[in-house]
Amino acid sequence: MASIAALGVGSGLDLNGLLSQLESAERQRLQPLAQQKASYQARISAYGKLEGALAQFQTALGSLGKAETFAAVKSNVTGDAVTAAANSSAVPGSYNVSVTSLAKSYSVATLGLDDKARDLGAGSVDFTLADGTAHSVAIGADASSLEDVRDAINSAQTDVVASIVNDGDAANPYRLVLNSAKTGVDAGVQSLTFIGMGGELSKDAATEQLAANAQFSVNGLTMQSASNQVDEAIAGLTLNLAKENETAVITVTRDNAAIEKSVNDFVKAYNSLNSTVRDLGDYNPETQVGGRLLGDSSLRMVQSELRSMFSETVVEGSAFTFLSDLGISRELDGSLKVDSEQLKTVTSDQLQDLQSFFAGSDVNEGFSAQSKGVIDRLLDENGLIATSTEGMKSAITRIDERIEREEVAIARTVERYRTQFAKLDSMIANMNSTSAYLTQQFDVMNAQLGRK
Repeated sequence: MASIAALGVGSGLDLNGLLSQLESAERQRLQPLAQQKASYQARISAYGKLEGALAQFQTALGSLGKAETFAAVKSNVTGDAVTAAANSSAVPGSYNVSVTSLAKSYSVATLGLDDKARDLGAGSVDFTLADGTAHSVAIGADASSLEDVRDAINSAQTDVVASIVNDGDAANPYRLVLNSAKTGVDAGVQSLTFIGMGGELSKDAATEQLAANAQFSVNGLTMQSASNQVDEAIAGLTLNLAKENETAVITVTRDNAAIEKSVNDFVKAYNSLNSTVRDLGDYNPETQVGGRLLGDSSLRMVQSELRSMFSETVVEGSAFTFLSDLGISRELDGSLKVDSEQLKTVTSDQLQDLQSFFAGSDVNEGFSAQSKGVIDRLLDENGLIATSTEGMKSAITRIDERIEREEVAIARTVERYRTQFAKLDSMIANMNSTSAYLTQQFDVMNAQLGRK
């Protein structure tokens, strides 16, 4: 650029400005390529948006293809004995639960000490659980304070948790407390021995709480559990035992609202996909702006696949054959509309047929699987969207290569102009110098001849 800055010094002409104008004119050759590249990038972005809408619809279809979607249940609890949560394997019905006692964990405290940081001396803490699991925690002489014993126990195993409490006693307030990590008899501590440590640690039997299993009954059948969270007493229900000597009634019913929501979510996902497809391919005559994929062959193929999916998909082995049988109709703009009352009636009175239509059976493929197969092919790594996107990326690569070649050509052209301008500048400078010399000589001659 230093040579450009020197242009025009000899001639007095604005050769730098002229060179910049010529370079700008040359770079206009890049504008169509930049516009074409931007167009391809916009199409790649549009393919990504289309892919996202297809994936959301694919997820909604997948949900309707699962039998458990149509087995959705809800639970209601009357009473304070328990809380409950139901999953799709729960059987609708009523269950009477009575809680006699809750599960408890083992707990015991040692006799108090005056200082929790004072070393007690070497030794060990030995204990055995009711299930036979045994632990022996060694305590070193130089790390034998009550705090060290606590840390050693917690580091060595996870069946028992050690902590230190201050009971407020004026002389010996610090106690080591051991709690079993789980509730239930098997997790309780059956034997506990403190060896060594100056004989200062010993169990305070008055503080000992024995481990216990929960005792409860379901519909009169007596049961017990090591935990207050019970998963297997009633199939499909998780019970959380809450209060002793209390009763509760758990009512499990089919959750028709959740099933209807799954169908409505499917419709919403499709309508979102339909809206995306329309926006990408439409032309607005008022704004004279077209969608990013207006006239795109890949988009037309997606539209064709979606139309055939709704017009040609037939479900065998169900009382329903088409979506319209469920109260789902297509509008003029291609979107779906749900007749909520008809869907509610179908869910209440023909749930098995609704499940067969969407989820199919061992013999017949349902609407979900058939439609999902179409979307899967579109979204496959070698499918329409992926190949179209790769095509645009390849086109951008070719444009970038053309831009690089054009940049080289422009640089050469500008360099040629620069060389020519430098020669012109030098020539005009020489001519100006000669002109000045001749003018000077004429002035001298005129002076000698007395003409001035």
